[in-house]
Amino acid sequence: MSKTITFKTHYFLFVFIILLASCNNTSKKSSIKPTVNKETKALKKILFVVTSHNKKGDTGEKTGYYLGEVSHPWDVLHSAGYEIDFVSPQGGKAPVDAFDMTDSINKKFWNNTTYRNKIEHTKTPSEVNPEDYIAIHYAGGHGAMWDFADNTEIAEIAKQIYENNGVVSAVCHGPAGLVNIKLSNGSYLVDGKKVNAFTNEEEVKVKLEDVVPFLLEDQLIAHGAIFEKSAPFTNHVVSDQRLVTGQNPQSAHSVGKATLNELQKLTKNTQ
Repeated sequence: MSKTITFKTHYFLFVFIILLASCNNTSKKSSIKPTVNKETKALKKILFVVTSHNKKGDTGEKTGYYLGEVSHPWDVLHSAGYEIDFVSPQGGKAPVDAFDMTDSINKKFWNNTTYRNKIEHTKTPSEVNPEDYIAIHYAGGHGAMWDFADNTEIAEIAKQIYENNGVVSAVCHGPAGLVNIKLSNGSYLVDGKKVNAFTNEEEVKVKLEDVVPFLLEDQLIAHGAIFEKSAPFTNHVVSDQRLVTGQNPQSAHSVGKATLNELQKLTKNTQ
């Protein structure tokens, strides 16, 4: 009888120890916090600026944003995993110029229902929170010459993105949005930086030098830019201190790649 009691006592003690150990292991497992791989974190977004202006002065000719100067940088940056939003001075549907569907990238962008909807329903500047964006890109098109330079709201957005260690890029007439951006220290964003844009010579070649409200090359130089350029309508891109600029439509794809390169530098520096 006593042997039976002793056996049962040992048996229940053994089971109790097993259960206790199991509970301790479960407790330890539940207290372990999962690690988050930095690479899986959502990337901050990129903001594209497009014009709301649709006329070339008094010529009667239509204009707007140049489609390839949106689609080509978009293709590079979107393919790299960045979400892109659009803002324009007036918000809503942005007028489009150079609507060339023989360009496969233009066609890819235009047939993307998500981004087609975004560019036809652009944000107003007041709807934009600069903290959401790691970069801002000014697309060209002659319309930009009339409504980019004096838009203080978008200039303030760009200033905040840049001073938050973000990237600013622009192509062709897009740098019209850069000429009046002032940083917190009172200096112009372009002051002392290598910059390029649609040149005076290119403006003469398209016979609009007396139509546009100012010559972009001259205005950038007046605000301290170190202006670089190549022969008319050849690919030319320059990067300097997180500012990326391209000379003309032929430079649009390269601007996207240079912007991505700057963003990749930022990612490496934060790892």
